[in-house]
Amino acid sequence: MSWRRLGVVFVPDGQLPWACSHAALPAPVHLAGDLFRFFFSSRDAEKRSHVGWVDIEVSQTPRMIEMGREPALSPGSDGTFDDSGVGVGCITEADGGFALYYMGWNLGVRSPWRNAIGLARSATLQVPFERFSEGPILDRSPEDPYTLSYPCVLRFGPQDWRMWYGSNLAPAVDHADMRHTIKSALSRDGVHWTRDGASVLGFVTESEYALARPSVVRLGDRLLMCFACRGENYRIGAAASGDGVNWTRLDAAAGLGPSGQGWDSEMTCYPALFWHREQLWLAYNGNAYGATGFGLAVFEGALLV
Repeated sequence: MSWRRLGVVFVPDGQLPWACSHAALPAPVHLAGDLFRFFFSSRDAEKRSHVGWVDIEVSQTPRMIEMGREPALSPGSDGTFDDSGVGVGCITEADGGFALYYMGWNLGVRSPWRNAIGLARSATLQVPFERFSEGPILDRSPEDPYTLSYPCVLRFGPQDWRMWYGSNLAPAVDHADMRHTIKSALSRDGVHWTRDGASVLGFVTESEYALARPSVVRLGDRLLMCFACRGENYRIGAAASGDGVNWTRLDAAAGLGPSGQGWDSEMTCYPALFWHREQLWLAYNGNAYGATGFGLAVFEGALLV
């Protein structure tokens, strides 16, 4: 009972000015049948990340169908919180449309970056997303004093929205000082959020120092999360919860490490869980944080959490 890797399914060819390299942070949205639209972050010549999309036929032999020629979301105007890049957290269906929750960032001076969480919306998936505001919906605060990262948002009811996101516990000066864990927030409308600053998922080994890009799906009456773990190498970890606050690590049962060869030989990171045809699937990045594109895996067997 484990993930069966299906290989890399998409790598940008470098021909588009906003997608010179990388297909990081894949985020799937079901279109019809076996067709999914995967949003991802790609870098231009200045290494600023834009959000694009590619349609993939999801099966045991997945194949690319079409790539969008224009970005779905570009970096913000100079001086805004996301003027240096936008990284996909998740796409959530909401009120007849779609909500893109993302991480935006500025380059810093004493610390290399400042990250915050933004929201953009689209009535359909055929037009670019429009920002909810020029500012972030979740920024540095007494609960999160340093920097935030990729959010995952699920809607459990009309006024029951839940977010899991990354947060630094210390200034992001260098890797030795980085302590990045996963926290949670609640909302009644998907825009205004409350948080207490408590970490809901922490480290299990001495070598771990960062957990990021949570992806959460329902698994019966429980929740399953996958996330990127940074330590001796980048790998994908997993955890289960009954309430979304108290999590038990399940790395051995549902995590995914480097393969030892090929496009994900050195690392696995930035996971996205999704259900399709009653099977659990995983989209993820491999080497160099998405420079080798993204691939798929399917879980075989029963996952007991």
